[in-house]
Amino acid sequence: MRQFYGKSPYGNLAEAVRGLNNPQFIMLFSNGDQFEAHVGELERLYPGVPSIGCVGMCYDTSVVEKGVGVIAFLEGVSAAVNVLEEASVMPVKYIDRLIQDVKTVNGSRENTICIDFCAGNDACVLTTIYSVLKQRGISLIGGTGDANKVSANGKVYEDAVAYGIVKNLNGRVKAYKENIYHQMENYRFIASQTDKSKYLIGALNGQPARQVYQNILHITEQEIGTRTFQNPFGKLNGDDICIVSIKEVVGDALTCYRQVNDSDVLVLLQLGDYRAIVKNTVHKIQQDFPRISAVFSVNCLFRYLLFNQNNYMQEYLGEMGTLGNHAGLVGLGEHYNNRFINQSMSCVVFE
Repeated sequence: MRQFYGKSPYGNLAEAVRGLNNPQFIMLFSNGDQFEAHVGELERLYPGVPSIGCVGMCYDTSVVEKGVGVIAFLEGVSAAVNVLEEASVMPVKYIDRLIQDVKTVNGSRENTICIDFCAGNDACVLTTIYSVLKQRGISLIGGTGDANKVSANGKVYEDAVAYGIVKNLNGRVKAYKENIYHQMENYRFIASQTDKSKYLIGALNGQPARQVYQNILHITEQEIGTRTFQNPFGKLNGDDICIVSIKEVVGDALTCYRQVNDSDVLVLLQLGDYRAIVKNTVHKIQQDFPRISAVFSVNCLFRYLLFNQNNYMQEYLGEMGTLGNHAGLVGLGEHYNNRFINQSMSCVVFE
């Protein structure tokens, strides 16, 4: 298996795919103004090749913010691509497409991954997709694109999730998730007065959510929007913690980038030693995979902003680059199996 990465900061797709021959699966990352044109052009250049795409930034050793990037798998990969439509209403209506694609690829836990790009309603979409994948133990990684648009096989869809079932014909695959936060002291909350449709938390332990957050951190209301970089919430999910990013203040309530329900148990998180955590992640992957063909990752936009603020982004990409051929997407939310997570990194490693 081999991974190709090409880019054009000027949005020139022909430049981005220069040298790409006989791909077996393609991922497109474009800007909002050129997305539809790039989707059509990619299909004309590589007719019939399974492809998915979204609006978003991409990277290998540097980040392309507004142009176009292409990641392709070739030499020893088989893939099936499709979409689940009506993501905000009833994605399960299209579940037979995924069931058939999983059968066609005929993959297993050891050699197959599902990569998805979603236009919204991520938690519901992931529950739907994973209901099929878990029967074969197939892992999933992915993320949320911008502009409520995704693409699959040369066609643009709104309110949908595009996915690729990718099988490594010559080795293993494995998904990973990285969390650079840990619980802050013993703060623990029961959420109430929530609004699922608005991702809103009205109260924590019966007190106004905004006031609770401010009082603990001793910050002004104006600081809440950026303080999530250091202190997001965490939603307990068994032995795991899913990060919940704060979006903004609405009166005495807080809106988030992930749904929180009444009676959900939340904790307050604190930024850890991310340099050491990244090194540990790289070391773990190297231990698991002495031979690495490719790494595809999805990093949260908030991680990207945090790393940039701390002049760490280039160092981070260099650290991940020690694994070999590494490239990925800056997402607006990250996916790991059936979990929709914020401020995290998920990735898949191919042997």
